[in-house]
Amino acid sequence: MKNKSVVLSILIVGLAIFAAAVWYQSRPAPVAQVEPVQPEIAEALIRPYSPILGPEEAPVTIVEFFDPACEACRAFHPIVKDILAEHDGAVRVVLRYTPFHGEGSEQAIRVLEAARMQGIFEPVLEALLEYQPRWASHGAPAPGLILGIAQEAGLDAEAAKTQMMAPQTVGVLNQDRADVEAVGVRQTPTFFVNGKPLDPFGADELRALVAAEVAANGS
Repeated sequence: MKNKSVVLSILIVGLAIFAAAVWYQSRPAPVAQVEPVQPEIAEALIRPYSPILGPEEAPVTIVEFFDPACEACRAFHPIVKDILAEHDGAVRVVLRYTPFHGEGSEQAIRVLEAARMQGIFEPVLEALLEYQPRWASHGAPAPGLILGIAQEAGLDAEAAKTQMMAPQTVGVLNQDRADVEAVGVRQTPTFFVNGKPLDPFGADELRALVAAEVAANGS
């Protein structure tokens, strides 16, 4: 009987350790206490023309400084979409252009702006990110492929050629470059959630910060 009690005690302790290990692995990422950026920087985070994914009136705003030629931005895109789906109606994403990869980045941004004028921004964004390895290879970039990829996603390429060079497109590029400098963005993607910088950086940290802001601001 004593031996059975000992075995049972060992099993109970083992189960407790196992449960603690499972909890540790699956626990939510801690949310660091991050203060919003200074007002002068906050003014440069969002512009009226900035593309928005999700409901415009959502109480939680993720600002993503992204480069369509950036591999990390491509990797984070499904995570951002998953966050939007998880907090349906409570979160929006504001995209800011950050052309850090030269000609390919700028060409892709111009195409995205043409797509926005034509009302097909998201399908073209998805296509450019899906085929990014073809046109944005750092070893052999091929920006000439971008327009054709966008056309396959529904873009009117002939109209886009004019829209890509339109004064408003040039203005968007110039303003976003200025805001990237003002905010101090040095890498992509860079995220702000309701004006709070994501620090430390990571997918789990982004999910946790968004969840905390949704809880604080309501759905």
